[in-house]
Amino acid sequence: MTNSGEIYLYERTGKSSPEINIWLAFPAIQNFGLSSLGYMSIFKTLDMREDYYVERIFTDTKSTNLPLNQVDLMGFSFSFEIDFLGIFKILDTYNIPFYSRDRGDDFPLIFAGGPVVSANPEPFCEFFDFIMIGDAESIDTRIVDFIKENKHLPKQQILKILSEKEGIYVPSFTEYEDNIVKINGAPLSVNKVSCSIDNTITTPVLSEKSFFSNTFIIEIARGCAQRCGFCIASYLNLPVRFADFNQIISEIDRGLKYTNKIALLGALISAHPDFDKICAYIREKKKEIPDLEMSVSSLRADAISPEVVQTLVDCGQKHATIAIEAGSDRLRKVINKNLTEEQIFKTVKTAQDNGLKGLKIYAMIGHPTETQEDIEEMVNLAAKLKKEFKTFDFTYSFATFVPKSHTPFQFCPRESNKSLEKKYNYLKKRFHQLGIKIRVSSINWDYYQALLSRGDRRLCRYVEEVYKEGGNLGAFKNAYKKLKAKKILPPSDDFALKSHDISEPLPWDFIKVYPGREALEKENKRLLEKPCCVNKIL
Repeated sequence: MTNSGEIYLYERTGKSSPEINIWLAFPAIQNFGLSSLGYMSIFKTLDMREDYYVERIFTDTKSTNLPLNQVDLMGFSFSFEIDFLGIFKILDTYNIPFYSRDRGDDFPLIFAGGPVVSANPEPFCEFFDFIMIGDAESIDTRIVDFIKENKHLPKQQILKILSEKEGIYVPSFTEYEDNIVKINGAPLSVNKVSCSIDNTITTPVLSEKSFFSNTFIIEIARGCAQRCGFCIASYLNLPVRFADFNQIISEIDRGLKYTNKIALLGALISAHPDFDKICAYIREKKKEIPDLEMSVSSLRADAISPEVVQTLVDCGQKHATIAIEAGSDRLRKVINKNLTEEQIFKTVKTAQDNGLKGLKIYAMIGHPTETQEDIEEMVNLAAKLKKEFKTFDFTYSFATFVPKSHTPFQFCPRESNKSLEKKYNYLKKRFHQLGIKIRVSSINWDYYQALLSRGDRRLCRYVEEVYKEGGNLGAFKNAYKKLKAKKILPPSDDFALKSHDISEPLPWDFIKVYPGREALEKENKRLLEKPCCVNKIL
């Protein structure tokens, strides 16, 4: 069914007398929100309930059907650290106080969910009445039903009961001391909840306004079995889960009734045990639908088959993306990226022989134990690939290592900006000499990402100040300088760069994520073979 230029791929229910009113907010403009599979799938789940009325809110929403005083519950999707700027903008727009302690019973209950607050909610915890930890599919309607049935109760009473439910964190009932979050004087423990993906997540609403215009997205995998030591997308989503092959095929058929654009989503989709069969099916559908287009997220560099490449080419793709992460075989072993130079060459040959025009190659600098030799190996690898595949187009995209919570490298230091800048300048010079395209992330932005990733609740005041000062890079720097001068915050390097002892308590330890803290400690030791060391400076 359609509404305002949108195509709803599910049957919406009547809302003649809803029992709870919900604002579901996305901290960016509508174009991006409509393309977020997680956000839109939660909207669908809530919208299908006859007793719920749910309205989507974005940073560019001009008007709402519900006035604020009729909203019972307001939820935010929180996928990236920088999303707090969009969250504050929406709260500001509707004159909602930022801090939960400043919102009485006349304001809706406000919560957040998503990977950022599931991994480390502390730098943002004081802004939400409660936080959902884990896969929202496992807890959303259960929690909404409870609030619906008890919305006549005082807010604090509702929160007290919510705090006892699995996967729910209520910060206002806790204290923070020496990196330990406590409740009633004892360390708090909140289990991250996970669900299967037997019921494949797919695009519920097609829209030309979406960033991926009229594209039907299918999540075929969640998590990644490679478990690179730095990768939160892998560790936060363990155990690895794959959607059922027959259901994927059924969803492809359903999506193609409405659009010719299909996208397959997952941290490592080519690791799906039936990925070649999925591609073969799409190629057959291409014969029926000549203008069928398919796009995919990053492919596994050691598992690209001719079948996969031919499917991409047949469906209009000229380039694909792989991640090699580091330049030397040694360093790739350290970070658990079990990929050899020989396999990289084989992948490029398969890509070229089967019709792709080029590859975008993701890599990272600043890994634990990285040396000048590893940087040289990256340049040498690029030179050898260019020499071997003269007509093939390579674009290298570099980021810097950011220690992330709940990964084996959460204990490791981040290299200084000065050292990383030297490495970037060296790589840019050498790649320019080779005539190879290179893109690099902002070291300063990566620094503040690291600060927020490993921060504690003292940063709540900081992120509020960043927003008030404009939210640009200068605001991040100036806000921290101001609060440090008032002795509210320690030096920023204590959060962003510091090496943590492997036995040291960390602010996010109370979030219990599979496989657990002890397993991360063992993996850290196995990969590094000694305590984390400061990376060598060029």
